[in-house]
Amino acid sequence: MSISEKYFPQEPKAPCIKTTIPGPVSKAKLEELSTVFDTKAAYFITDYYKSLGNYIIDADGNTLLDSYCQISSIALGYNNPELLKTAHSNEMAVALCNRPALACFPSTDYYEILREGLLSVAPKGLNRVCTAHTGSDANEMAYKAAFMFQAYKQRGGKPFTAEELSSVMENKLPGTSDMVILSFKKAFHGRLFGSLSTTRSKAIHKLDIPAFDWPQAPFPSLKYPLEKYEIENKEEEERCLKKLEEIITSYPTKVAAVIVEPVQSEGGDNHASPAFFQGIRNITKKHDVILIIDEVQTGGGGSGKMWLHEHYDIVPDIMTFSKKMQNAGFFFSEEGLAGDQPFRQFNTWCGDPSKALIAKTIIEQIKNENLLKNTTETGDYLYGKIEELSEKYDKLLNLRGKGRGFFIAFDLETPALRNQLVTECKSLGLNIGGCGDQGIRLRPALVFEKKHADILVGILDQAFAKL
Repeated sequence: MSISEKYFPQEPKAPCIKTTIPGPVSKAKLEELSTVFDTKAAYFITDYYKSLGNYIIDADGNTLLDSYCQISSIALGYNNPELLKTAHSNEMAVALCNRPALACFPSTDYYEILREGLLSVAPKGLNRVCTAHTGSDANEMAYKAAFMFQAYKQRGGKPFTAEELSSVMENKLPGTSDMVILSFKKAFHGRLFGSLSTTRSKAIHKLDIPAFDWPQAPFPSLKYPLEKYEIENKEEEERCLKKLEEIITSYPTKVAAVIVEPVQSEGGDNHASPAFFQGIRNITKKHDVILIIDEVQTGGGGSGKMWLHEHYDIVPDIMTFSKKMQNAGFFFSEEGLAGDQPFRQFNTWCGDPSKALIAKTIIEQIKNENLLKNTTETGDYLYGKIEELSEKYDKLLNLRGKGRGFFIAFDLETPALRNQLVTECKSLGLNIGGCGDQGIRLRPALVFEKKHADILVGILDQAFAKL
């Protein structure tokens, strides 16, 4: 019995399209919802009561194979029975009805929930966790951790001065900080104030919002297929690493931390080699800079490893997570990164036990059903099939993600052509997502199997034939 048959015996066998997308019911409900809620980014109205496994079903009854999965946030498929079981448990009811202010009043079972869940898959070298609410929130908290830790070291562990305490209330030095967070061009790290200042993917994300004047380093623009352009790509990565070190050493104030995605996701699914990330780690260690790996979109098993940076054999100082974990936060090991005093890294909730329970169940199922193995094998199979399509259609450009599970992407010549392909795929029963200006990215659930891959490739074939 396959994984999807075990979880979802009633899963649809294939897509079924009844109307245009969005259809008349979706359009009517979107119009209704738009009177009280912003629906400008909505594709269609989803029926989450009927969506099942690898298939998303809209309000008109259209059934689509979902390779986008709520922007990479569904780990075990829609209405997974194990998650529903957790949702109906007494532990969940208590967590939801008595939502604790965790920093002040942690629950009797929170240690066990974390130990059996998130901490059981903690990345190498990071044995502590700080829970949060969203990916943006996790990154903001990681930035605060880096700033406070660096300031603590500069202060030599001494108490705050009277001048620091008074000047900070005026948003001035020396109580505030002139340290910075360095990110990379085309990066995406969130939409809150600090995280948005490190986001570099699209102008529309940042327009009209005040931003910190923080530095950015170039991210390698590699040529694909990677194995064909090893010399050129190595030179490009070395150029970027050299520039990174130049910025760190010449910047007028202290670079507290460097943040980087293992694969730049929103910015276009941009890949780099293990050597590039190892170079970043070496440079940050050399110059006493905190390395933050942003695994918000890349973490949770979609690469065939629990955390994508594990493909690179590096140990960061902080690793943030969210999305597929249905929980958010950051892992760390250095105790000082939790803050030197209470209430400095703080909000009312500091995460949510209900989300940690869901994360625990997701992790248990990843282990019990060997879903990382499924992702690796299905990802390799899917990559090979799309590689065949790339030989058939010259419009399918820059295929990448070999050996990275479901982190497969490709480009089209223009944004208009990319958008046309996304629309064609939906009309044929495939929900697929774009990234960057011209990219298509795959983000299926970990229960996506070869039979689903065959359907996906068949629809892509039809869609490319229509372009």
